Order: sequence, then C-alpha cells, then structure tokens
Amino acid sequence: SSTMGTVGEPLKCPVCQDFFTEPVTLQCGHDFCLTCIRAVWETDESTEGPFFCPECQIILPPDLTLDINTSLQEKVKDFTANQQAESSPIIHCDHCIEKPCVAIRTCLTCDASLCQAHAQLHQQRSALREHTLVDVTKDPLSLKCREHRDELKLFCMEEKIPVCCLCVLVGVHKHHKASQLHDASADFRQTYMVQKSAADFREKISDKYSRIHAEEAYMTDWLEAQRGIMETQIKEIDRLRASNKALLQETNDLQFLQSDPLDFPPLQAVNRDLCDHEKLKTIERLVDDLSLALSQHFPRMWSYLSSPALDPKTAHPKLEISPDKKQVYWRRHPVGDRPNPQPYDSQYSVLTQESFTNGQHYWEVIVQGKPFWMIGVTAGLVTKKTSPAQSSSSLGVNSTSWCIYHGDGQYLACHDTQEKQLPVAKRVRKLGILANIQKGELSFYDADAMTLLHAFCVQCTEPLYPMFNPCIDMNGVNRQPLTLFWIKDPWNWEE
Repeated sequence: SSTMGTVGEPLKCPVCQDFFTEPVTLQCGHDFCLTCIRAVWETDESTEGPFFCPECQIILPPDLTLDINTSLQEKVKDFTANQQAESSPIIHCDHCIEKPCVAIRTCLTCDASLCQAHAQLHQQRSALREHTLVDVTKDPLSLKCREHRDELKLFCMEEKIPVCCLCVLVGVHKHHKASQLHDASADFRQTYMVQKSAADFREKISDKYSRIHAEEAYMTDWLEAQRGIMETQIKEIDRLRASNKALLQETNDLQFLQSDPLDFPPLQAVNRDLCDHEKLKTIERLVDDLSLALSQHFPRMWSYLSSPALDPKTAHPKLEISPDKKQVYWRRHPVGDRPNPQPYDSQYSVLTQESFTNGQHYWEVIVQGKPFWMIGVTAGLVTKKTSPAQSSSSLGVNSTSWCIYHGDGQYLACHDTQEKQLPVAKRVRKLGILANIQKGELSFYDADAMTLLHAFCVQCTEPLYPMFNPCIDMNGVNRQPLTLFWIKDPWNWEE
C-alpha cells in the first residue's frame, strides 16, 4: 500500500479513511476493506468484472477473487491494541481530597498534578508564581535532572543539553558556558529558520538553473534552425538582387522588356506605396521593436518545437479522441468492445503517434480544471500480438514508465511502483514535459511559470512514447479533457 506521512496511515483504507476491516490486497499491491472495494465497484460476490483499482486506475482480471489478507489484519489488530495500551491513563489532582478531579497540569517544583481550579490558584498565589507548570504528566521526574532531581532551567552550550543550576555550580558542567533555556531555544529556532531559508533558496536557485539550462539548449537548436531558413532566404534575395541589377543595366529596350516574366511581376501590378522609401524605414523600425519585445519571451518559443498527435488506435475503448487528435476525453456514453483490442487497454491511457529515440523534445498539456490526471512517458511499444493481460504499459507502475499523477491538488512523481509527493504550491494549469534522450533526463515543468516540478533519470534504449491518462469520470466531476497545447510557429516565414 502507498506510504503515508503519519504513523498508522498505512493501516488505513484509502476509501473509508479508517483502520482496515477484513483487508484485501489487489494485484497492483493496493489494500482496501472488503466492504469498501465492493461498494466502489457496486458489486456482490456473484458479480463478474472487469474491475479497476481506485488508487492507480489499473484494470484487473474479470475472474478476480478477493481473499482476506490475514497478515495485514493482524498488523491492524496489534497496532490498535498498542494504541490503547499506550494511551495516557487518567491522572487525578493531588490537592483534591473529597472528590478527585482530573489533572490538567503538573508542577515540577512541587512534584504535584493539578486540576483546572488548583492550577489557577497555583498561578494566582505570589509565592507559587515562580513554579514551573507543564502539561500533565505521570512522570515529572523525567523532566528533571537525573543527578540532582532539580528542574532543568539552563542549557549547556558546550554539550548542547538542558541542565539544572546545580550541574553548572557544582556538577560536571561547572566550567561550561550555559544560558537560559528560553534564550537557547530562541537562538536555535532562529538558526533552524535561517538554515531552512537558505536550503529553500538553494533549491530555488537550482530549479532556475535547470530551467535556464533547458532553455539554452532549446534556444540553440531553435536559432540553428532559423539560421538555416535565413541563409536560404538570403541566397534567394541575392539571386533576385543580381538579376535586378543585370536587368537595370540592360540598355537594349527590347531585351529589357523580353526578360523572364516568371522572375518579375508585371509593372502595373506593383503597389507604388509599398516601395516608398520612408514607409519602408518605418516598417523596418516597427519590426525591430517587435523583435525586441518578443525577445523577452524567447524562453517560451521552444514549447512550439514539438506538437505530438494522439494515436486513436492505442486509446482505451472508454476514451474518446478529438478529430484533431489533440484532446482525449472520458467517454460520456458506453461503447462496445473493439474487435481488435490493443495492449494499452490495461489502463485508461492513450499514446501518441510519434515516439522519440534521440534528440530533445518538449510538449505541453492543458490540465486546468481536472481533479484527476496522469501524464508521462512509457518506453517501448508492445506488439499487437501481446494480450492486454501481458501489457506492461501502465503509467508509473513499472520500470519502463515515468509520470506525474495529480489527485485533488496532490502531485506524485511515479516510477516502478515508487511514489514521491511533490511540493507544488500553486495548482498547475499547463504541464510541460522535456525529454533529453542523450542525457537520459525527463523533466516535468509548470509550463506557465517554467518552474521545475520533478526530474527523472531515464536510462533506456527503447523508443519513448508520450502517454496520457485522463482518469475515470466519477459523477461528472472529471469529464474535462487533456489537451495537447499547440500554437502555430509565428517565425515560420515559409508558410
């Protein structure tokens, strides 16, 4: 089952969020209460599949049997029993004689536990105001010096431990520098804050450097391509200029008028205003201004370099692909099984028509408004002879796929059944994926801010296929499509 952040969470069902009751383990490794998984599938013992895992969306065999995981059940019983055993017993007030009340505070100076009324009285009396009150504890001696049985009011700066006054005066810390406990705590908190701030800053710098490095590589490729286009156009302009020069130097009127009509338009078709020298200067200045303005947004230009199209042949039957092959939906109406199911039917996914075997490639997917989605890359295209049960193209659950999973604001980086929660402060509207085949890097970005979300190390010789899973639609809340983002390249002057 997926690891959680709190002790005891791995022993809780992801559906009911309570400790497992009659836990069952699916083939993908996720655990559920028997009644919970049946409620999700809306089935009973006689219902036949196919079934799916609510956690990872994987399709399970239709003849699935649900056996109680006795080992997990015993772990749940042991954990809950230990919780009850470790729960603090009721501690009564030491000052209440006739009717004992529940204590809420402990005085370390008096070694006494106090109820609400006696704790207030303790703080109001001037002689007792200097006493140290803490949350109620059955063992106040654990908060005192073991050697002198005195309160730990000082902090030894050399050995970094709390000490009592006698330790500093006559004990082993006699010649050590000590400070008040409160002052030492404030100093350490400030130090930790500075260290955390520096660590966050270093991480931010690292992310920005990664972004700049990626932009540099793509800008180099883009500029190289544009240089090729410009060189071709310059050669054509030079050829026309040479022809014009030779033509204008022609003194024979007959030969001048008999020049090749394919090279030059008829004189009456020329717009004289377009040849005005001052207007041409103004246009040149405006183009320069436009170029300067666009140069501030050049890091976005490399997002137009790759625009893969979805392959309907690889789509799960319950997915619908738009006519332009740029969007994938969860079907609103059920459809019959296809006559030739593809091996990708083991998950609600679709691949692209194009795969990548070398170079660098970047594409973006609009995920705005979708509460659940899974986007990534899978290596190698399994053959059509492979049956759905033998497919290994499930995103993030094998060693040949890498993806980002989003579920209700939580982001997970998934690979080979391993999950890593990502610290994403602002919900991603558009996801960018950068595949650097030579370096073996697969990076995921928030495409609007160009901030790095996660980077995988990908060592694979098989072709890489972009893969998209819009996830199932539950009660109409996840019908939104995944959309491949594409804008026509404004710099393609040949069109």
